[in-house]
Amino acid sequence: MLLSILILGGGLLLLLKGGDWLVSGSSSIARKYGISELVIGLTIVAFGTSAPELVVSVLAAIGKHPEIALGNVIGSNNFNLFVILGLSGVFAPLTVQVVTIRKEIPLSLLAAVLLLVLTNDSLLGNDNMLSRLDGVILILMFAGFLYYVWQSMKQGAQVQVDNAENIKTIKSVLMIVGGLAALIVGGRFVVSSAVDLARMFNVSEKVIGLTIVAAGTSLPELVTSLVAMRKKSSDMAIGNVIGSNIFNIFLILGTGAVIQPMSYSSLFNQDVLLLIFGTLLLLLAMFTGVKRRLDRWEAAIFIAIYVGYMVFIGFRN
Repeated sequence: MLLSILILGGGLLLLLKGGDWLVSGSSSIARKYGISELVIGLTIVAFGTSAPELVVSVLAAIGKHPEIALGNVIGSNNFNLFVILGLSGVFAPLTVQVVTIRKEIPLSLLAAVLLLVLTNDSLLGNDNMLSRLDGVILILMFAGFLYYVWQSMKQGAQVQVDNAENIKTIKSVLMIVGGLAALIVGGRFVVSSAVDLARMFNVSEKVIGLTIVAAGTSLPELVTSLVAMRKKSSDMAIGNVIGSNIFNIFLILGTGAVIQPMSYSSLFNQDVLLLIFGTLLLLLAMFTGVKRRLDRWEAAIFIAIYVGYMVFIGFRN
């Protein structure tokens, strides 16, 4: 048991460090082309911080552990929304751009609703599955999201490059390669140790995926958003979370399902419904209190909801 815990801890550290290297290297290259912080948050940083979820969920799907693959993504999205945005908003009120309220947040809501629709095949008399066809649909949605971001990049204003934070291109490339390598190795460690621990304690893989693995793979998002708030870059913080949630469902579950179709437990519906509720709550928060801002008291509610959710999972399973 001690060995499995050490392997899990080592895997999470590799995921955290790998995500950090990948984000730093990718952001440095992106900034050289004067891309806005919101776009960087929605794409480069969101992809970099979602890389741990990608590695863990794809490896879990290949290893035929669908509950870890699905639990990791659904759990990570809830962690991102309630904990990361909550902590960021408590640290400092989060001002949100109009385009994010009108387009990006609704798109993340669409992703959660689409996942709920695609997986509940029992309504049509079939077993609940995330099939290869479902995976293709999710990947096509992701392609549409990338096209939207590309159009936004063409239309949006560029930013000035901060030479003080600039990293040489060769170093940036090495950080990206090293980060990916750390993510792959760390992902393997996390999946194998999580499965072992679930068996030891007679805890379902679904619970392990929704809690330990989900929180662990969300550490890069947590660190990135808190650092962004410390640097007074709320665009980066909100873009990172919303972008990651879109990446997780469209790209990660889409890729995993295309590689290996995944059976879906109807118990996950409760967790997806919470994600839908939280996203709607975020939209509502943009029109209460100070407009277009997640105030501290609203952020505290998000954290409280997640604490209650953890207690609920403990009793449910």
